[in-house]
Order: sequence, then C-alpha cells, then structure tokens
Amino acid sequence: MSAGAELPAPVPALFPPRAERERLDDLLTRALAAAGERVARGPVMPDLDMVQFRAELARFDFEAPQDLQRLIGWTTTQLEHGAVHMGNSRYFGLFNPAANFPSQCADRISGAFNPQLASSGSSPAPVEIEAHVVRAIARRAGLPAESAGHFTTAGSEANYTALLCALTRAAPGFASEGVRTFAGPVAMYTSRECQPAWFKIAHQAGIGRDALKLIATNSRGEMDADALAQAVERDLKAGVVPVLISATAGTTGGGMIDPLARCAQIARTHGLWYHVDAAWGGAALCSPRLRGALAGIELADSLTIDAHKWFATTMGCGMFVTRYPAMLSETFRVATDFMPSTVSALDPYLNSAQWSRRFMGLRLFLSLAAAGWEGYATHVERAVEVIDLIKARLLAAGWSARNDSQLAVLCVVPPNGFPGIREIVRRVLASGRAWVAATTFAGQEVVRICATHGEIVAADIDELVASLNAAR
Repeated sequence: MSAGAELPAPVPALFPPRAERERLDDLLTRALAAAGERVARGPVMPDLDMVQFRAELARFDFEAPQDLQRLIGWTTTQLEHGAVHMGNSRYFGLFNPAANFPSQCADRISGAFNPQLASSGSSPAPVEIEAHVVRAIARRAGLPAESAGHFTTAGSEANYTALLCALTRAAPGFASEGVRTFAGPVAMYTSRECQPAWFKIAHQAGIGRDALKLIATNSRGEMDADALAQAVERDLKAGVVPVLISATAGTTGGGMIDPLARCAQIARTHGLWYHVDAAWGGAALCSPRLRGALAGIELADSLTIDAHKWFATTMGCGMFVTRYPAMLSETFRVATDFMPSTVSALDPYLNSAQWSRRFMGLRLFLSLAAAGWEGYATHVERAVEVIDLIKARLLAAGWSARNDSQLAVLCVVPPNGFPGIREIVRRVLASGRAWVAATTFAGQEVVRICATHGEIVAADIDELVASLNAAR
C-alpha cells in the first residue's frame, strides 16, 4: 500500500456497526429465550432428521456470505432439535447441568471483552478475580490460607494436573527426564468406581495405563481403605514407586464418597501426594448440612471441583486447588521473553497446563456473588430432596434402591415383571418424557437417576416415575 492510501473498510459481516450489533444481539436474546421455553415443554431427546440436517449442512460451502440473522435462526433451531436437553427439567442424567443465569451472563461478558487469561500483565483484573474465587473455594474446603490453584477446562485436566504435581514432587528429575528418573515403574491408586478418564490421564502423563491401580470397593461402592494400604505396601516391596492416591468424593455411578480421612492417612504414611476428585460432590461444601459427608477433604494436597457440574455454571469451568502452590510453579515452569508478565506466583501460563484460554472463572464468580453460599446451599440441598422424593415414589411402586448416597444420585432396580435395565432405559429415552442412564453399581446393572436441574418441580418427578413404570 502506498503512502497516503486509505485502508479498506472493516468487513461488515464480522464487525457490523453498533446499531446492527444491538439489533442482532436483541434478536439473539429473544430467540434463545423462546427456544428455552419450547425446550422446557418438549422432549428431552433429540428429534432431528439427521439425513435432512446433513444435507442442509452440506450447503454451507462458505463460498458466498449469508445473512447472519438467518444463520442465528438456523443454528438455534438445529440445537433445539439436535441435542439432549440438559436444560429440560426432566433430564435426570449425568452431571451435566442446566446452566444458571449468572454464568450465562458471564459467558457473554467474557466473549465481548475476550481477555487472554495467560498473563497477569495483560489481564490483571480477570486473573485476580479467578484467583480470588479459587482461594474462596479452598477456604470452604478447609485448606490452608496459602492454598491456590486455577480454573481448568474440566475435571480431567485438573486430575492430570494433580498427577503431574505428584510426579514432580516425587522426583525433581521428572521435569527433565520423565519416568526414566524413577528407580522402578510408577503407580497411582484410585477406586474401581473412579472416573475412567484416569486411564487417559495416565497415558497422557507418560506413566502408562498399567500404572493406574484400581482398588476394590466395599458393598457400598466406596474404596476399600484396607485394600488400598495393602496394594501400596505390596507394590513398595516389588520395587514399584507409588506417587499418588486419588480418592473420589461423589462417584459417577452411585454418588459415593471414599473414606477421605483414611486415604489421607495412608498417603501421609508413605509420603504420597493425596488428591481428592470432588468434581461433582465438591459442591456439597456449600451446605452446612451436607458438609460433613466430605469430612477429610481438608487433608488433601489437591482437589478437583467442576463448577459446570453441581455449581451449575455453563460447560468448561473446572478447578484445580492445592495447598502447595509452589509445586504448580515448579511443574509448569517455562521461560519466555514475549509475555507481558513473568510472575510465577500469579501468571496462569506459569501455573497450569494451558497457555491461551478464556476467562472461565467469571462464570462461578458471578454465580457465587449473586447467590452467596446460602443460595448455593439451598440449591444443592434441594437436589438431595428431589432425589429423596423420587426414591420414596419408586420404593412405593416396588422398585429397590441399590446405593445409599448422601448426595443427589439414586440407583434403582425394578420389581419383577420388567425387562432388563438397558431395555427400561431405552424405552424411557425413546418416549422423550425423561432422561435416565443405565450403569453398573456394586456389580449390578441399575437405572441411575441424578437431580441435575435446579428448577425441577413435582410435575417433573411425576413424569419421570410414570415413564419408568410405563417401561414395564
């Protein structure tokens, strides 16, 4: 371009003028609100004609621009009909939430400002907001005042971080030499009821999937602490190098809590890193009534808690919290001169597996600030009460409960005369009336029901119970 020549105008499809942005933003807000109302009344399962959808999708060859207003309408329609609706209060599914409204607002704010959360130099306020929330969660769990951590994309990343910290503390040479620095094969220990992502984590960390030692559970689905102690001692005698014990506070299948204090004692005896995977159950810390179920969590070296589960934020809002923040800095240390800050105690890129990332912590900050601990206590206690009501209704109809969780998960089997568990679940899902899962708990197939939606009402419970009994 020659001197004095004018720059071409910005691309209006990407950077429309303010009036057009406001018009489209208002249109989007109204379209999402209307879709949300239809989702609440409609089926939980997708009802999309995938052949037609793929044909429509193929027409987007990106050769010619299309009208954004029409694109917003098309996309909203596809998601309304092409996904399982966690936002439907008859979704009694996994730990996916119906996202609370403050966290949805946070996503829009974060998207508008789009801060880069790698560095405190470029994003001092966002970095400090996230650190403030992590410290508040650490205090709630009973960890020391100096505890710190960071937000993660999910619990898997947080658990991976725990394993890396454990390996780094066990052998400082791990940072440079990897597992070659250890005198023998490495081992970590968790329950047979653990989140299966641990297998991928062991693979990713380079210790191999065989390093993951799955400990037997008792009849209640809790890790057997005696079996854990015996496994660690047996491995030590065989020349294996134990580095990590991970207890689960809220198993995926039955919502059970491992013996946290006893697991901590075994870890301390052998000098192992003690991690508690409380990705879902950690929200019980909000409730004075439920907090006792997590006794022993304050002894952890690190915690995983996912705000996008029982805290009900939008997806992609996990947390890693540790009593040893210096170990994070050691594990993720790196040197560069192009970042606007290199403060190891503050900068997320120096204390996490990530570099560039979104302002995830704003979701929990706005939610906690809006509801307070008391509001969240009511939220989690209400979910437990929902499960108690469902349990009472099903027991009265002849069903049997197989788990005894203090959290909001119920595992049941039907009375005689019903088909198999997976056929029951298939029929419920096919009806579109509700969503439940089939899983195995304590060696038996069960129907798993979890209260994930913060706006469940009596009519939703009626519909769930009716759809389960209709599966006969």
